[in-house]
Amino acid sequence: MGRSMTRDLFETTPATDTRCLPITQGAVLLRVFACSQAQALMTGVDQITAQAPLRHLQTPGGRAMSVAMSNCGSWGWTSDRHGYRYVQQDPLTGNPWPAMPPAWLALAEQAAAAAGYPGFEPDACLINQYLPGTQMGLHQDRDEKDVAQPIVSVSLGLPVVFLFGGAKRSARPQRLRLEHGDVVVWGGPARLAFHGVMPLAEGEHPVLGRRRINLTFRRASSHPLPGTSPAVPG
Repeated sequence: MGRSMTRDLFETTPATDTRCLPITQGAVLLRVFACSQAQALMTGVDQITAQAPLRHLQTPGGRAMSVAMSNCGSWGWTSDRHGYRYVQQDPLTGNPWPAMPPAWLALAEQAAAAAGYPGFEPDACLINQYLPGTQMGLHQDRDEKDVAQPIVSVSLGLPVVFLFGGAKRSARPQRLRLEHGDVVVWGGPARLAFHGVMPLAEGEHPVLGRRRINLTFRRASSHPLPGTSPAVPG
């Protein structure tokens, strides 16, 4: 299948089944994989953000990110003028990040296995909230110590156009329409692929309203021992 045909397939295929659709070598889209657990996931989001509120992080260059973020798990990703990194305490509250709900961990493990990555052990989950007009530029997830494990990304709420490129920022990205319950998994040769999110269009989701929630599961540390040093910015 040619690249243009692949792009057309993802742009026009509705999220009506649980097919495992290839994006590129090492990356797949699992249609509606998380739909049956969406309500429980959102209950977890509310509980976690009550302890670790959503916030707009600052880039090392001093610009506020448009997407509001929080974390759960042993590690949480953060950004400020000192760089991008993982930390074990929430810089906003000084407390450890809320624990990752067991059902979330199970979902991430199941999605990774369905995509061909058995044994995934995430220790961090980023919670991203998109409102209409917010976006995320092309970037690599490279602040993790263990890039041998994949990324599992769960979409909830309003649909969005997800950009998935290659190892270089200049590579033309595929445009994938992600809807409520879709899960994208990438690892192996695609683990450091550039990816991003187009500006979220106006809309009203029956459960989440005017927003999209993204849960991104990662393995931030190289081993499970507590008290290790945070990842150094890449």
